[in-house]
Parts: sequence; structure tokens; C-alpha cells
Amino acid sequence: MTTFESKTTINKSVSDVYQFLADLNNHQQLMPENILDWVSTADEARFSIQNMGKLALKIDNRVENAEINIIPAEKPPFDLKLNWKIIDAGTGTEVAYTIAADLNMMMKMLASGPLQKLADHETKRLSEVLC
Repeated sequence: MTTFESKTTINKSVSDVYQFLADLNNHQQLMPENILDWVSTADEARFSIQNMGKLALKIDNRVENAEINIIPAEKPPFDLKLNWKIIDAGTGTEVAYTIAADLNMMMKMLASGPLQKLADHETKRLSEVLC
């Protein structure tokens, strides 16, 4: 698995950050502009990635005020796991977002840049939305 990670610190309580991230309806606010046709519930989200295809994700596991694991709800083009870790940093809440993708050499060359940009974009947006 190839991993892409991005971290941020947010001036909110662990509970506030967890409550936001635990509901997939809120994740639409974190997505870049090339995400279209978003449909979600608290546990599942479906959307299209412009010029690429469709993706369906679901929450696999929640650990209250600590972690949220998201996996594909349907077979994706490659295996994928998304993980949000939420840590009390004393002066705020540290959030680490990891995208783990099982990419062959060709996919790694094509997708590494966009997947890292996605991880960075989502943590940046999380900081902006929860400021």
C-alpha cells in the first residue's frame, strides 16, 4: 500500500472535530471542485470525480473522539482505505488524514500527485470549515 498523509491542528475540541468527521454528510465541504454529484448519508457517500469515474465510500469503523476509518462501499479501481486520527494536542486538536492505496507502478506514477493533493486539500478545508 502506498500512503499519503496530511496533518493539521485545529483550534476546536476533539469532540467537535470528531462529531464533524464522523458524519459523511459533512465531508462534501472538504472536497475539491472536481467532485460532482455528491449524495451522502451519515455512513455512506457516493460521488463522481470529474473525468475519472464514480466512487462509493462507507464508514467502516468509528472510535469515539479518536479515529474514523472509511473504505469503499463498492469495488473501486484499486484498493483504498481512508483514515482520520484525532488527537488532543493540548492547545488544540491534531488531525492526521491518511489515504492508503494499493497502486501498481503505472497507477502510482499517475495517481500519487493527485492523491497527495487530495489529502492536503481535505485537511486544509477542515481547518477552514472548523475555524
